[in-house]
Amino acid sequence: MEDEQSFSDICGGRLALQRRYYSPSCREFCLSCPRLSLRSLTAVTCTVWLAAYGLFTLYENSMILSAAIFITLLGLLGYLHFVKIDQETLLIIDSLGIQMTSSYASGKESTTFIEMGKVKDVVINEAIYMQKVIYYLCILLKDPLEPHGISQVVPVFQSAKPRLDCLIEVYRSCQEILAHQKATSTSP
Repeated sequence: MEDEQSFSDICGGRLALQRRYYSPSCREFCLSCPRLSLRSLTAVTCTVWLAAYGLFTLYENSMILSAAIFITLLGLLGYLHFVKIDQETLLIIDSLGIQMTSSYASGKESTTFIEMGKVKDVVINEAIYMQKVIYYLCILLKDPLEPHGISQVVPVFQSAKPRLDCLIEVYRSCQEILAHQKATSTSP
């Protein structure tokens, strides 16, 4: 079963949350951000090239125009490959673990997998960000040395920064799967 719902990020931008229910013990959440805006890309490119043209007319050196074009292209490629994330995915399977995938605008993907045996809990945490209190979903990892301790906090959906209403949807489903996993692991 699959459904899609619209939410907003902490700045008011649109986000799309796709929920896929594969079984009672396996769910996937895909949070999609808007694609790169052609308007903002054109504005930045024109600004850099106009500044380069102004320097060219002042110094009459054609290397300035060539350098501006080269730097703009390298900056755009670097932004698309290392910064702009189009989609973040959280896949949770109670018997295996949690997989987080970030898909960049260039097509590159970055995946992190956490074994279920290392997961202590999934919680919604709060932080102060740019004079605002924001909420974020995070995975608490068990401390191998102390059974009741937490060794690490792994934030989820770092790039999209969804608002609390979206996080609550994902949190409830994660808690259902964690409860199902604990029930099946404790029963003989």
